[in-house]
Amino acid sequence: MKNVLFYLGHPAQYHFVKNTVVQLKHDGNDVIVLIKTKDILEDLLKEDGVEYVNIQSQPRGNGKLDILIASFRRTKAVLSIAKKFKADVLIGTDSSVAQVAWMLRKPAITVLEDDYEVIKNLAKLTYPFTSCILVPSVCQVGPYEKKKVGYSGYMKLAYLHPNCFTPDKAILSKYGLPDQFILIRLAKLSAHHDVGIKGLNLDLVHEMISKAEKYGYRVYITSETDLDVSLQPYQLRIAYRDIHHILAFAGLLVSDSQSMSVEAAVLGVPSVRFSDFAGRISVLEELEQTYHLTFGVPTDKPEQLVEKVDKLLSDTELRETFQRNRALMLDDNIDVTSFFTWFIENYPESQKIMKENPGYQYEFK
Repeated sequence: MKNVLFYLGHPAQYHFVKNTVVQLKHDGNDVIVLIKTKDILEDLLKEDGVEYVNIQSQPRGNGKLDILIASFRRTKAVLSIAKKFKADVLIGTDSSVAQVAWMLRKPAITVLEDDYEVIKNLAKLTYPFTSCILVPSVCQVGPYEKKKVGYSGYMKLAYLHPNCFTPDKAILSKYGLPDQFILIRLAKLSAHHDVGIKGLNLDLVHEMISKAEKYGYRVYITSETDLDVSLQPYQLRIAYRDIHHILAFAGLLVSDSQSMSVEAAVLGVPSVRFSDFAGRISVLEELEQTYHLTFGVPTDKPEQLVEKVDKLLSDTELRETFQRNRALMLDDNIDVTSFFTWFIENYPESQKIMKENPGYQYEFK
């Protein structure tokens, strides 16, 4: 049995680990979950009744100095808690996890799905100190390939794989949603790797609404920031835990969020992401180029976004096509939660097994 410390800095990271945390505890391991205040992260844990410690209760500023000070404070807090908890392994994305593990001479498993070139600043502070970089096989980790353990899957499959998630259509009735609707997701774009990144603007959102309504779709907007008054009638007001059930039945997702675009793809929901990250993220490129489950449009081509949305909404067999594509994707990949739980419980032997025999992971199909 192990003492396992998780640090979570984003709602998507909580979704990734939540089923594994339950299984680890069921198997008799001691688990502690640390978080920082970020979007709806704390609300999600409260809704699910998960015990946690918030080590950064106030949202940080977006300046470089703000980011540096917040990182130092998190490292100090993680170090103190990890010592008292007597952590056997530390898991997370943040540099504080890897650095504390290095200081304590304990293993750190860094889990993410962003490529090295996208998160280079974070990687430079994290990868030299971590023991293992556990990522989807398609992810690039730059000069740290020796530390990489690649798995066939995506982080979002840890909570949206059919083995652990079944969409509940009754959720639509709970909120009075119609059968035919689309979602627009507006991200805050305030992460360290979002500097200089643009997304959907107000005029484009209104154009998307007009386009969808022309084809008979209702439009709902979910946003990480306050909506313009003209968009507030479209705001989706739901319990946070219900979003994936609603996403699963959407006719289309239009978004500048990379995370929700991946979620839509693994659910077989058509999505168009409008972002400067288009063409730059290996996970999304695989989902787009290999499985045809999402589409990326750079922000200097708004007309391409309008054309793509119009084409998709006019396709009467769109959902059936995407569900077939999803089935192909699922057939190629593993049950990520089962694999992740095994990897932690058997670490570091599991890392050796995966290095010597990567095919072992298909025991978790």
